Amino acid sequence: MSIIPVILSGGAGTRLWPVSREGHPKPFMRLPDGQTLLAKTYRRAAALLPGGGTIMTVTNREHYFASKDQLAEAGIDRQYQAHYLLEPEGRNTAAAIAHAALALAASHGEDAVLIVMAADHLIESDAAFCRTLEHAVWLARENFLVTCGIPPTRAETGFGYIQSGEPLDEQGGCRVMRFVEKPDEETAREYLQHGGFLWNAGIFCFRISTLLDELRQHAPEILAAADHCLSLSPVHDSAGVLLQELQPDSFSHLPDISIDYALMERSERVAMVPAGFDWSDIGSWTALADLTPADQHNNRVEGDTLMEDTRNTFILSDKRLVATVGVDNLIIVDTCDAVLIANANRAQDIGRIAKRLKHDKHPAYQLHRTVGRPWGSYTVLEEGPRFKIKRILVKPGGALSLQMHHHRSEHWIVVQGMAEILNGSDKPRLVNINESTFIPAGHRHRLSNPGLVDLVIIEVQSGEYLGEDDIVRLDDQYGRTC
Repeated sequence: MSIIPVILSGGAGTRLWPVSREGHPKPFMRLPDGQTLLAKTYRRAAALLPGGGTIMTVTNREHYFASKDQLAEAGIDRQYQAHYLLEPEGRNTAAAIAHAALALAASHGEDAVLIVMAADHLIESDAAFCRTLEHAVWLARENFLVTCGIPPTRAETGFGYIQSGEPLDEQGGCRVMRFVEKPDEETAREYLQHGGFLWNAGIFCFRISTLLDELRQHAPEILAAADHCLSLSPVHDSAGVLLQELQPDSFSHLPDISIDYALMERSERVAMVPAGFDWSDIGSWTALADLTPADQHNNRVEGDTLMEDTRNTFILSDKRLVATVGVDNLIIVDTCDAVLIANANRAQDIGRIAKRLKHDKHPAYQLHRTVGRPWGSYTVLEEGPRFKIKRILVKPGGALSLQMHHHRSEHWIVVQGMAEILNGSDKPRLVNINESTFIPAGHRHRLSNPGLVDLVIIEVQSGEYLGEDDIVRLDDQYGRTC
């Protein structure tokens, strides 16, 4: 009976704006140790499968290449079979888990046990995590839908709770009496004093057959819609990676509901195991600040800072010097295109800023000035009416799509490495450091890196319209069409 980790990698992490954005969400953020939450999650999933196996990632199609990069960064990309299930849009955890279960039932059978985990949780000990999940797998094989409960350390109002019921074993496994919504502060204090209430971490374990049986009974419309969507979404083998893009029209009929509401609160087969590991959902800047050691004034700092008479303050500086004088209890996050200054007691309200930016269609909601691409990245250095200047980095072996633009011309200057450039003709040419080429509007062109080091060019765009949607892709080695 196989065990398959399923990693849910969705959501925008709006309370961690301006670092977490729609195009670069929380799982891809770098922690103080230099690692991302997603890479840590991949390593934790691999620890559950010491002999190898399949790891499924359910994510947005726009984050596929970045997710593959994190699998490689975790050092397990060649040891495990990666299966990516790509959603055209977010539809919450019920849809994601239903699709994952049906897809894996087809390839591994309904006796397989799924371990569902979020991509953006921080768990310090992989060994302790594995011990807890061994307990969960045992209960899952007894046909329970198992959830992990986190023993609370404080009266937390930002998490849902699970009330424990009838004991099932001597290791603390029990039936779930009820799920409880996020409480107010007074109720949370009562839960903490009463005992028997644990935080709902959103980590699940179940046999596929048990999950499908319970979905048929309690959420048949979700299961039927997911089954139909999968029938229109074939699996492709892309260089050894299993890739399954969910058909957009049929996927849009899935309800937007969590697995807790759709199933766990309705089923009579739900069990809980207490987590024997430290856990954080890194749900706010104060939670992230706790990962950085404090100085004698309880300040926590990442980056170039200068502080005078400053206390109880967290500062994250991307590139610039941040100086403070006479401040207390602040969160200061400085990125190249946005600065956040907030009262630390209002950390949970920072998501309101991201929602307002999205409503106003401000670009700072979606992207940073540096944007990742499967071939590397680009950084917007300067822009104004009729011009934009970018720094473009292309990884060894990487290539931009063969493309053309209707409204802009481009001037490329190589500043590092060697470029292979196709410009108008069928024959590419090599362009060395300090050499350049000009690409008129309407010319088909492609930039590639044939070398062994990163290629860096400076691109100067000029024209009436400089939007990223003025790209007509004629051919692309990554399979992108838009």
